[in-house]
Amino acid sequence: MANFSSEYSRTYNSYSGVDIQTSFAGRHLNDLQGISFTVTREKGPLYTMGSPDPRSFSRGKRGIAGSLIFLVFDRDPLTEGLGADSIFWADTNEITAAKQRRSVDNDLQPQAGRGGPERAGSAVPALAWYADQIPPFSVVMTAINEYGHMSRMEVRGVEILNSGSGISVDDISIDQNMTWVATDIIPWQAEPFVPPDASQALTDLANPAVPTPVAQ
Repeated sequence: MANFSSEYSRTYNSYSGVDIQTSFAGRHLNDLQGISFTVTREKGPLYTMGSPDPRSFSRGKRGIAGSLIFLVFDRDPLTEGLGADSIFWADTNEITAAKQRRSVDNDLQPQAGRGGPERAGSAVPALAWYADQIPPFSVVMTAINEYGHMSRMEVRGVEILNSGSGISVDDISIDQNMTWVATDIIPWQAEPFVPPDASQALTDLANPAVPTPVAQ
């Protein structure tokens, strides 16, 4: 049996992509294949007479952006995966196309209320049919390895900019790429280490949980 109190379980902690679970607006999506991000900031040199070298650097605006790669199964991974969290205010002239852009078995539809007299006849709540229509959301990545070490990272205020995909006779799967911008990033932070309880694991093994029957 592994000794989880050994020195190897307390040093050089690392994770791979299969150790990371990602949630979008609090919803876990199993379609994500990869995510990347960059943080850039404007910085300009300040020169004065008498020296070819910059005296200092002034700091300007910061930009946070990245990309997402989804594996496409039988429907759009983000617009349908977010469900009710993809509802936005749509122009009444565009809402007629909303139902035509969802899967047949997707019966999630927003209420037909106008939202108030100030919006009557101009806008209605609708499920996004383009990824760029989705309101800002957060992406949380949680990593945990076999030793029990856990880390967490969060991207806040994510908005989709571009979305693209392609199909070829040589492709065995279909993927969808998206680019995004965000307002804030909380970098990877290590969570407190909690060693596994051997007695609890043996108890769970001897008494497996009975799955709850699903009503048909």
